[in-house]
Amino acid sequence: MLPALVAAIPSPSSGSIDLGPLKLNAYGLMIALGVIVAVRIAGRRAAARGVTDADGFAAIAMWGVPAGIIGGRLYHVVTSTESFRGRWVEALYVWQGGLGIWGGILCGVLAGLWKARRMGLDPLAVLSCAAPAIAVAQAIGRWGNWFNQELFGRPTDLPWALSVSAGTAADAGYPAGTTFHPTFLYESLGCLLIALILVLIEKKRDPARGRLFAHYVMLYTAMRFFIEGLRVDPARGTGGLRLNQWVSLAVFAAAGLMLLADLRRSRGARGASTVDSHE
Repeated sequence: MLPALVAAIPSPSSGSIDLGPLKLNAYGLMIALGVIVAVRIAGRRAAARGVTDADGFAAIAMWGVPAGIIGGRLYHVVTSTESFRGRWVEALYVWQGGLGIWGGILCGVLAGLWKARRMGLDPLAVLSCAAPAIAVAQAIGRWGNWFNQELFGRPTDLPWALSVSAGTAADAGYPAGTTFHPTFLYESLGCLLIALILVLIEKKRDPARGRLFAHYVMLYTAMRFFIEGLRVDPARGTGGLRLNQWVSLAVFAAAGLMLLADLRRSRGARGASTVDSHE
């Protein structure tokens, strides 16, 4: 019986969760849950470091989160225009899935930094507080893809393979009964590992303000490059790589160069490694 139980991870039969008379969209619920947990974690980190209190960070999130959702949706729509041609109103249906992490992070971070500066806070310190929390939010949010039966990887018969409906398999170009790599699970676990690594880096190296976010970007893009290579959903690409793999490489390189330049600048500046310049 044990082999049968672990032969595949079943997919939910519905993309919604019923709570008595309430019927909640599971994708949206996972995103909302991830945001709530992340804001709580980041708020506690900010309070512990004297950056701002929990209410102050919540005020930043009130700008960063909506901007991140808008940016994430815009990225998805722009890079998947063929999916919306002739039915552009569906570009507004965020609850059906489709948030590009690159647009989400860019717009969310910019809005959050703007609000932090308006509040008289140190934007880089705020970024450092948010870095592990963002990874946790992604880990939770990825389960929305499981409910939607989307963004899975290539076929596999591994014990943890993902089983999807016959219709979903057919839409992906595979016969009913085909099982796939659960890339949502890989990324969810990977993001939790990234959050742990960031906390360990912080404890052992006490990085200067903002550097922890650069570490997050490099760790996430490295992981995403390989996970993206497993996926079978339609995507633009060139040179044998998907668009998001090229973006991962570019963002990884940019974060690495910024981190290297900051390290060199800090070493050359007197007092750059004092406690006052650290988180």
